[in-house]
Amino acid sequence: MVVGATGYVGSRLVPELLDRGHTVRAGARTPARLADAPWHRRVEPVAADVTDPDQIAAALAGQDVLYYLVHSLHERDFVDRDRAGARTVAAAARRAGVRRIIYLGGISPVGEQLSPHLASREEVGRILVDSGVPTVVLRAAVIIGSGSASFEMLRYLTERLPVMVTPRWVHTRVQPIAIQDVLYYLTRTADLMPAHVSRGFDIGGPEVLTYWEMMKRYAAVAGLPRRVVIPVPLLTPWLSAQWVNLVTPVPHSIAVPLVASLINEVRCRDRDLAAYVPDPARGLTDYDQAVALALARTREAAVPPSWSRAATSATSATSATSTTSAGPAGPAGPARSPSEPLPTDPAWSGGTVYQDVRELPTTADAGQLWRAIESVSGEHGWWRVDEVERLDGVERPGRLRLRPRFRLPGHAWLELSVAPGAPGAPGAPGAPGAPGARGAPGSIYRQRVTFEPHGLVGHLCWKSLAPLHSAALGRMARGITDLAERPPPVGQPPVPAGQSSPPTGQPSVPAGQSSAPTGQSSVPAGQSSASAGQPSTPAGRSW
Repeated sequence: MVVGATGYVGSRLVPELLDRGHTVRAGARTPARLADAPWHRRVEPVAADVTDPDQIAAALAGQDVLYYLVHSLHERDFVDRDRAGARTVAAAARRAGVRRIIYLGGISPVGEQLSPHLASREEVGRILVDSGVPTVVLRAAVIIGSGSASFEMLRYLTERLPVMVTPRWVHTRVQPIAIQDVLYYLTRTADLMPAHVSRGFDIGGPEVLTYWEMMKRYAAVAGLPRRVVIPVPLLTPWLSAQWVNLVTPVPHSIAVPLVASLINEVRCRDRDLAAYVPDPARGLTDYDQAVALALARTREAAVPPSWSRAATSATSATSATSTTSAGPAGPAGPARSPSEPLPTDPAWSGGTVYQDVRELPTTADAGQLWRAIESVSGEHGWWRVDEVERLDGVERPGRLRLRPRFRLPGHAWLELSVAPGAPGAPGAPGAPGAPGARGAPGSIYRQRVTFEPHGLVGHLCWKSLAPLHSAALGRMARGITDLAERPPPVGQPPVPAGQSSPPTGQPSVPAGQSSAPTGQSSVPAGQSSASAGQPSTPAGRSW
């Protein structure tokens, strides 16, 4: 039983347990949110509000092991809420006959005054250990992985501030641990821990670093310029939290208790867990590798990690700007690293990806529209071949993804796709007054530009040029649909859908040469061909 299955750790723990052959019951205060998880069809979803004794009793019935991964950090009274929830769950677990509780808490330094956040995590651990059910409390410091609140705060501060005014806590020492190592200890504890052991254990990565060292090394892994720090000893934790809230999208309710905890040195005091659960055979993940894994999803030439985390800007003739979560929706999808973003992660996590989304209906059929789209990557298309290259092949007729060759302060993608026209939509079959009503099939043109900014310059680049690229992208969308709707030149039959080459018996156009009727001059490079008597495609549609 995983209570807190929609949280950062819980959503990554569930598939690890499933892959190890366990039957999993996934509990959440709002079970409907589990539908966003890629593994939701492989578990038994249940309501598990820790403030409701009846719900918790029903959720724990017949369960052997309970993973308790709940905390209310986003609530103002999180200390009281977490205390009450732990007591409710401890009593229910004892009555249900649960044989093992596993709780993920935080490292508590000895001899220091704890922040409310760390003190609360320690209190919850004590309540569970005293429940009468054998309990293991795994205590971790900063968890490194996309979606972890502490990691996201570090990510945004480092990426957005080339020069930082910092308080004393940047020199506090911590022992970060990669999320995959946390999951390793969580899963093996259930399998290997003797029944009589009931206590806490510290877990951590192989290095002890200061927050400033973590920021510098993050910048190096991410390929950012060297960061500069100006220490300000009088900057209090409360003022620091306001500054973090201003610079990052991490919610104020989470930033305040997290920043207050940064004054405490959190590193492992013991290695006792190794007596029961050996370290991974591959070794513990070092900090640089953990950061690289967290950034890997957007380092690959792939669709950025999560459109739901994107700050967006676009206009469309037929639809408003839209965002959606990416990633496989079920077990049949490709395996994902736990360091990568998941659709269940908070909207503010996973880094920033700007997006411009447009959708236009057209009277052209899917084949005509696809041929117009394909022209953008040809040497006689609108974009010079030295400016754009194909990213990862083409699905005919369906989607084309491109990326710029010229340098940008970030990673950019252009995705062009075709969809069938919806009945009754403008330009679609049956639309009043549209050619589609006379039998034309109609289709939908979809265009999406995404930009993952690289440092502060990347954010400023997108935002400052937003009016210009918004106008250019709008002209691009209209130009492609206009081109698709034009009839073929006189005497040339339409090309069948899915075929972009000339019909058999007609010569191909040599590479680098624009097509033109015999006896007419070629169209200059960078400009599409046009039929006699028709205006040429407007210029200026480079991207």
